[in-house]
Amino acid sequence: MGGDGDGWARCARGHTHWGRFGASGLLAYHRDRDGEVWILLQQRAWWGIGGGTWGMFGGALNSHEDPVPGALRETAEECTLDTRSVRVQGIRVEDHGGWQFASIVGAVPEKQDVRPASRETRKAAWVRLGEVEDKKLFPPFAASWPVLRNALKRLVLVVDAANVVGARADGWWKDRAGANARLRDELAALKEGVSGLPEDVLPLDTCFPEVVMVVEGAAGRIADEPADGMRVVAASGSGDDQIVDLVSRPDPGAVYVVVTADRELRARSRAAGASVAGPRWLLGCLPGKA
Repeated sequence: MGGDGDGWARCARGHTHWGRFGASGLLAYHRDRDGEVWILLQQRAWWGIGGGTWGMFGGALNSHEDPVPGALRETAEECTLDTRSVRVQGIRVEDHGGWQFASIVGAVPEKQDVRPASRETRKAAWVRLGEVEDKKLFPPFAASWPVLRNALKRLVLVVDAANVVGARADGWWKDRAGANARLRDELAALKEGVSGLPEDVLPLDTCFPEVVMVVEGAAGRIADEPADGMRVVAASGSGDDQIVDLVSRPDPGAVYVVVTADRELRARSRAAGASVAGPRWLLGCLPGKA
């Protein structure tokens, strides 16, 4: 289906790209019960650019269209995947200077039967992670695949609430439960995305995390209150012990980042296999806090 983004554009590198306002694609994957990862790939129609090669579903963005809805729209136009089932986990942007391509990484709960839905798609197939490079890949996808294959996990932020609350001079010592509740309400904004993580955590420019906020002591009662798009866990004893227990649970589909400035907890979290970030980074991700 045509849009106002259809057309050629030239980037600062002197290359010609399809998509007047840039383009985006969906890298959809499924992790089965045995832990094997499957990638949904499109074989491009013979008559088009890169005819016969394999890559992501996607295409040109329309004016004022964001990369995520653009990639989902293009995918729905080109194949029968139910894009409503996609849990978008992150975005990686390739900037060519005046033109950008955004790879949208998303997980699906089931390996659906996916078929072509437009003339642009010759075939659709679920391909094992280790067999993707056996295909004749679309050259731009082939160039980005070595990085993208390391991005197929969800980000879980485990927030040491007592430490983060203590990093702010907002009178938390007068009402610990109230200060924790304010932080909880602010953290709901993280569902819109976080950035600034090191590439060795996840090679994505923006991640859409799961947020687990660990509270302790008098603040524990807020765990019984509604939380918008996040989980609040009340530690029965030490909050640090609760956090280390959470990140020590094996989950091949997750990358854990513990948010704390406490040196001992940072060391224990790293020993358990998690990455760490400080309260300043977390607070800087909140709207109007950078």
